[in-house]
Amino acid sequence: MLRSVFSKALSTRQINPKAECFAFASGVGSWTRLVSFSSVSSSKTAKNGALSGLVPAFHHHQQQQKATAMTYYAGILVAMGAATFVVHENNKWSLQPALLDAARKPPMIMAGDVIQAGTPVKEKSTGILFPQVCSGFDFAGCGVRIKWGLIKVYAVGTYLDRIAMSAVKNSKDRAQMEKALLDPQYPRTIRIVMARDLSVQKFTSAIVEAVKPRMNGEDLEKLDEFQKLMPPVDLVKGAEMRMTIRGSELLFQNATGGVGVIRSIVFTRAMCDVFYGADAVSPSHKEAVLEGIGKL
Repeated sequence: MLRSVFSKALSTRQINPKAECFAFASGVGSWTRLVSFSSVSSSKTAKNGALSGLVPAFHHHQQQQKATAMTYYAGILVAMGAATFVVHENNKWSLQPALLDAARKPPMIMAGDVIQAGTPVKEKSTGILFPQVCSGFDFAGCGVRIKWGLIKVYAVGTYLDRIAMSAVKNSKDRAQMEKALLDPQYPRTIRIVMARDLSVQKFTSAIVEAVKPRMNGEDLEKLDEFQKLMPPVDLVKGAEMRMTIRGSELLFQNATGGVGVIRSIVFTRAMCDVFYGADAVSPSHKEAVLEGIGKL
């Protein structure tokens, strides 16, 4: 019966095809508001007029003869994906916004998402916040990149794989921790947030200048690949970039959301040395990460 009702709603021309219905989510998406439903015909089946306002759900408990304009609208909403119907006992059914069920389910975490779980950590020098989880990894520590001993360029934080680092953590051996941080086989995400405006050319050049001497003349073409991943727009305060390292792969997300992959164990090893080596670009970041490994 339900199938025939919805089929009739979709096949009928009782509703002007120019009628528009837009749905949007409010809050976590537990409600759907019908913003506009215009150009409705004056036929008997549409005599109740346009639906508008907040519609948490509408119910239908009787037979097909009760299929008024509301039923036709229901069919359209289901077809658009803006609503779903639920069958109850005694052939009763209810229509509810599709987003209502989604709001009750845990969100799907996509690769690269920053998840606000727990209390964010504030980088002391810049005040920039770092969430507890990023790209599926756990926060280990953060610091600031300072140029010429005075200018705060960006805040940087590291997120580590808790399971992969478990043996290193349990050892409580600083030398072993440093060795692990220099090894790209230990997955991690490096999150960079700009503390000031900076031209993209200056930022890219600084990274290349730091990485190149650490590559010992190998795979230097990867530096060009990295530069091409940067968009031709300058960086502004608050702009965020992420580098996720897994062995020979570096997944880079630039400040505009663009994503690219560089494949080279030479490049990933050099990048690890830039942030965790003896001459790390941010000593405060390195020290915070070493301390944070024991808290993973």
